[in-house]
Amino acid sequence: MKLKTFAIAGALTALGLTGLVSEALAQAKEQFFPLLVYRTGPYAPNGTPWANGKQDYIKMINARDGGVNGVKITFEECETGYATDKGVECYERLKGKGASLFDPQATGITFALTDKVIKDKIPLVTLGYGLSASQDGGVFKWNFPLMGSYWTAADMLIQHLAKKEGGFDKLKGKKIALVYHDSPFGKEPMPLLDERQKMHGFELIKIPVTAPGVEQKSAWLQVRQQRPDYVLLWGWGVMNSTALKEAQATGFPREKMYGVWWAGAEPDVKDVGEGAKGYNALALNTSGQSPKVIQDILKYVHGKGEGTGPKDEVGSVLYTRGLIIQMLGIEAVRRAQERFGKGKVMTAEQVRWGLENLALDQKRLDALGFAGVLRPISTSCQDHMGSTWARVHTWDGAKWNFSSDWLQADEQIIKPMVKSAADKYAGEKKLERRAPADCQS
Repeated sequence: MKLKTFAIAGALTALGLTGLVSEALAQAKEQFFPLLVYRTGPYAPNGTPWANGKQDYIKMINARDGGVNGVKITFEECETGYATDKGVECYERLKGKGASLFDPQATGITFALTDKVIKDKIPLVTLGYGLSASQDGGVFKWNFPLMGSYWTAADMLIQHLAKKEGGFDKLKGKKIALVYHDSPFGKEPMPLLDERQKMHGFELIKIPVTAPGVEQKSAWLQVRQQRPDYVLLWGWGVMNSTALKEAQATGFPREKMYGVWWAGAEPDVKDVGEGAKGYNALALNTSGQSPKVIQDILKYVHGKGEGTGPKDEVGSVLYTRGLIIQMLGIEAVRRAQERFGKGKVMTAEQVRWGLENLALDQKRLDALGFAGVLRPISTSCQDHMGSTWARVHTWDGAKWNFSSDWLQADEQIIKPMVKSAADKYAGEKKLERRAPADCQS
C-alpha cells in the first residue's frame, strides 16, 4: 500500500499536480517522514544510533498507539554519507512523497536546503545544529533549530568556564582554543565566541581540522605550542576520538577539554576509555534505559524483534537524541491535527504550523515517557528554538556523569546577534519579515 501510494504521489508531483499529493496520502492515512541518514563513511558510528533512535520511535508509536490518532507513521531512509550533494539528492528524491519535514542530520546539508524549503514549503528540523540565526522565525519561517544552536552551545560553555574560574572577569588573559571541524558546522560558533572574547578579554585561538579528522598532528602541535587554558572541541564522528587520543599523546589535560553536544557521546570516548577520563562535553539529553519511553521501546519494538539496531545501544546519548527529534516531529503532527483535523494526514505546511506551536510542558513530557530526559519546550512564531538548556557531563573512563547544573544561553547576547544575522540574511535573499497576520495562519 505504501509503495503504491508513493508511486501515485510521485506521478502527481511529476505532472505538477502537487495539490493532489496530500489528498492521495490522506486517503492512505499515512504520515510520511523521510529519514536522511549516514550509516556509511567516517561519521557512521555517530550517525547510526541517531538514525536508529528515530526509526525505533516511529515503530513504537505505531505499535503502542496505532499511530497518531489513527494515522500510521511511515518512513523511508536515504543515505547521505554526510555529504552535502548527496543530502540534496535525497531531499529532491523524497520531497514529493508527501514529506512531513526533513531532519538533514548535517549543518552543510541544512545550509544547502534552507533556500529550497521556502519554495517547497517543507520544514527543516535541525535540533542542536544548523544555522544559528534561524532561531528567528520572523525571517526563517521553515527552519526549526529546536533546543539549541551552536551559538547557544558556545555561550553556555563560556559561562561554565567563567563559573569554574570564579567569574567572567577571571577569563581576562586566559587562552581558549577552538579545535574545530573545518566545515560550516565547525565555523558556526565563531561569531558568539568572538563576541564573548571582546566582552571578557580572553584570547581565542582557532585551530581547524580537515574533515573527517583522522589526521590532527598539526592541530595538536599548535595546542602544544600555544598552551591554552582550555580547549573547546567542535568535532563530529572520528574527529572526536582522534582528538582525545592526540590530547593524551600531547599531554593536554582532558579535564581542560570541553566538547559541543555532538562531541559527547559513547562513540567519541569508548575506544579511548581511560585515556578520555575527565573529558567534558555539553549534553542536551540524558542517557540510560530507565526512562519510560526507553522501556516502551524495549517492550514494543525490541521485545518483538523489530529493533533497528543492537539492543544494548538503546538509551545511549545519540540514540536518545534520535528519539527526541522524532518525538518532536510527531508531536508537531499531533499539534497540527488539533487545529486542522484529528485523524487526518497533515501536509508539510500544517506540520510547520505544529512545529511553530509546540507546547510541551513537564506534564506532557511525563505523559510521553520523557520525564527527566529533556526540559520543557515551547515554540512560537518568533522563537523557532523553544528551549536553550543543556548540562555538562564528564567521562569517568566507563560512563558519562552529569557535572553541572542546567545551563541556559544568555538571551541578552543571543537575541541581538540572531536578529542582526537574520536581518542580514533577509537582505541578501530579498526576503520580507513575516507580517503579524502570517503568524496566525
